[in-house]
Amino acid sequence: MGRLVQIAILPRQQDDLDYVLELALEKEKLRKGQISDWRIRKRSIDARRKPIKINLQIEIWMKGEKREIIPPFVPKNVSESKEIAIIGAGPAGLYAALRAVEAGLKPIVFERGKDVRERRRDLAAINKDQIVNPESNYCFGEGGAGTYSDGKLYTRSKKRGNVLKALEWFVHFGADENILVDAHPHIGTNKLPKIITAMREAIIENGGEVHFNSKLTDLKLNNHAIEAIEINGENWMKFDNVILATGHSARDIFYLLHKKNIKIEAKPFAIGVRVEHQQELIDHIQYHGDAENPYLPPASYALVEQVDGLGVYSFCMCPGGIIAPCATEQGEVVTNGWSPSKRNNPYANSGIVVSVEPKDLPNYSENDPFVCLDFQKYVEQRCWEAGGKTQKVPAQRMIDFVEGKVSEDFPKTSYQPGIVSADLNEVLPPLLSKRLKKAFVAFGKKMKGYYTNQAVLHAPESRTSSPISIPRNPETLEHIEIHGLYPCGEGAGYAGGIISAAIDGINCVDAIVQKLEK
Repeated sequence: MGRLVQIAILPRQQDDLDYVLELALEKEKLRKGQISDWRIRKRSIDARRKPIKINLQIEIWMKGEKREIIPPFVPKNVSESKEIAIIGAGPAGLYAALRAVEAGLKPIVFERGKDVRERRRDLAAINKDQIVNPESNYCFGEGGAGTYSDGKLYTRSKKRGNVLKALEWFVHFGADENILVDAHPHIGTNKLPKIITAMREAIIENGGEVHFNSKLTDLKLNNHAIEAIEINGENWMKFDNVILATGHSARDIFYLLHKKNIKIEAKPFAIGVRVEHQQELIDHIQYHGDAENPYLPPASYALVEQVDGLGVYSFCMCPGGIIAPCATEQGEVVTNGWSPSKRNNPYANSGIVVSVEPKDLPNYSENDPFVCLDFQKYVEQRCWEAGGKTQKVPAQRMIDFVEGKVSEDFPKTSYQPGIVSADLNEVLPPLLSKRLKKAFVAFGKKMKGYYTNQAVLHAPESRTSSPISIPRNPETLEHIEIHGLYPCGEGAGYAGGIISAAIDGINCVDAIVQKLEK
């Protein structure tokens, strides 16, 4: 590692690299001839007050020092190697497969949905025709939920594993190098499919396998250990190491595990609504009126408030984004948000959700692992009914919601299936609606202008994380009761986004390698 220097510049100065280097050298009292190399290592916006600044961390190598460049991905030919099964081709599953190829294991990936390009037809069907394919949608298919919900790569999970390695693999497979620098890296839904395809091709090219339309339907156990898996209700295959990376919406997997007497547990999660403002308004608020500055990106925000003992907070904020229909079966509606790489749509949207513990729910039972999942399903079904039993969602202007008035009309929405006016106080359980009302008023005091009737609430935002966890041994990462079964990623309760899921996939393969080496 070289010498690190912190500097702050104006937004208009960020592309003037000569000036950036000059400022860093001046701060360190160095001359250009004394260094061999340099780079911008981290970049973030400080918009807390005017003038808005860009904070940069500069890394400098002195004369005689060499900037070490380590190849991010070094695969092996694993055609004849020991096989491991990976269930799911989301970020956890794909990164597990890539790590297996690096480590000399042959990954066999089974994905219930379609490849990343074929998925597009089913996404068009849910948006335009309001038809939900339960095996191929915004949540299921190659790349998982993250592929068509924007590719935000920010994580707080620094202690869970190598964040830089995960980001470098994205760059290796085609992502912009800026994701290694930006404090809140983002790829964009329009660019992710090509990157995901390149990852799959690397897995296959080096001897691994990826099978689509291949759904896990049963498990065979022998003496508390995995012996075989069944795919599509007919094909049994022997595996003694299975990584279960099925995502937060694969409810059938939870029911399967419960049926097989494999322990699962209710888990805290969050549920609420997705709020849409005009991006121009959010820019004006966050940039203190400097919304027309061409050197600043579309502004984001992060909000949190404790309300009646539960946290209410913003989730998956999408500047210049679009609200998408993310149901995984008929009879429910679900919203999520995404942004293209340029974040150039006129809308800003974010989930505003209430943290829910199992014990907070009216039907709580200590021995019921489905208490949170049942609540999630109840809210999604209620909203489906209120939206007219289609993929339209019940909606309400923000101040109307707080004041209990049904909205008579709406500004244009980015949610393509459409919205239906409803009083969300009657649609959502009081546990959620009462806290959301108080939170919106509080958020309006924190962000002057946020609390407005120009903002529209779309209900529900319900797939923030898995409502169930699959317990595992913290050292071996195997299920606490079943040897060879590795609960992994968001669906098992061990990740909260693309990068943390990817890291968990890597960690599970490392645990298998460690076990096999004993």
